[in-house]
Order: sequence, then C-alpha cells, then structure tokens
Amino acid sequence: MSETTEQAAPETVNNQARAVAHSEYEDEMLKAFVQKPEKYEWYRNAFSKIEANGGKFTWVWSWWGLFGGVFFYLYRKAYIAALILFAASIVASFIPFGGILVWVANGGAAPYFVYKRYQEMKRLVEAQETTPEKRIEAMKLAGGYNTWAIVLGVIINVLFFLFMFMGLAMLGAAMGAAGAAGQYQ
Repeated sequence: MSETTEQAAPETVNNQARAVAHSEYEDEMLKAFVQKPEKYEWYRNAFSKIEANGGKFTWVWSWWGLFGGVFFYLYRKAYIAALILFAASIVASFIPFGGILVWVANGGAAPYFVYKRYQEMKRLVEAQETTPEKRIEAMKLAGGYNTWAIVLGVIINVLFFLFMFMGLAMLGAAMGAAGAAGQYQ
C-alpha cells in the first residue's frame, strides 16, 4: 500500500463519522420540530424531496394541507402561511371554482411552507444556542403543534355547515310558503 492511501483512510473515516453525526443531529432537530413520532418519517421524506430540489418550492402532496387549510398551518404554528392562505381564500372566493383551486394548490404546497418554517426556526435556534443538546431542546419549544387549532377547526366547520343547512331549510320553507300562496308558479 502506498503512503498516500494509508494517510487518506483515517481522513475518510473521520469524514464518514462527521456525516453520521451530522445526520443524527439533523434527525433529532426534525424530531424536536415535528414532535409526533408517527409523523416524523412523513416529514423527513417530504423535506428530503424539497432539499433535493435545493430548498426551492417542490410539490409534495398533503391531505392535511388540502382539507385542513388554514387550520393545518395554525396547527403547525406557521402563522404567516395561515394568514396568506386566508387572504388567498377570500380573493379566490370571488372567482368561480377559485376556492377549490386554492384548496388543491394548498394540498401540494403546505409541506413546503412547513419546511420553510422549520428552516427558519432551525436558523434562529442555531444562532442562539451553541451545543447540539441545547439546540434540540430549543427546537422543541420553537416547533411542535397547537392542539387548539384542531378544536377551532372542528368548531368553525360544524358552525359553517350548521348555518348553511339552516339557511337552505329556511329558503326551502320560504319557497314552499310562497308556492302554497300561489306566488310561485
């Protein structure tokens, strides 16, 4: 064996050890952010797709993003994304089928916005804390989820459908009364 080969081997081992340590640290940071063991793999895969595209927008489908909408972002503490989606939904409501298009677009875009929030929280935490252990603990505080967003989403959706059906029932009753009086023919 040549002298260069013998010297390169320990350096390669050190680089591999650093890569494994970096990967473990990244995994722990993501686990601290997600805080749901059953969702960790999904987010890891979704974020890997986005990172493979250089961190640029990447379409990754999320049923929670589609059906949860604003409440999904509130649940994931992505308040700015929730506000943007809320505003986009209001604007889209004036366009035929606009709301449906916003829902579908959000189904593919939601993971990207959660990824952006993760990257921002990670950047802030790493700027404030020096050790990996403190960074992971800080990420647990910065990340996570809001259980209240689920409760709020359920309440608002139940009220929406309740008022919608009450309005339809009242409209039907009014049309029936008008028809019975001979005004509607």
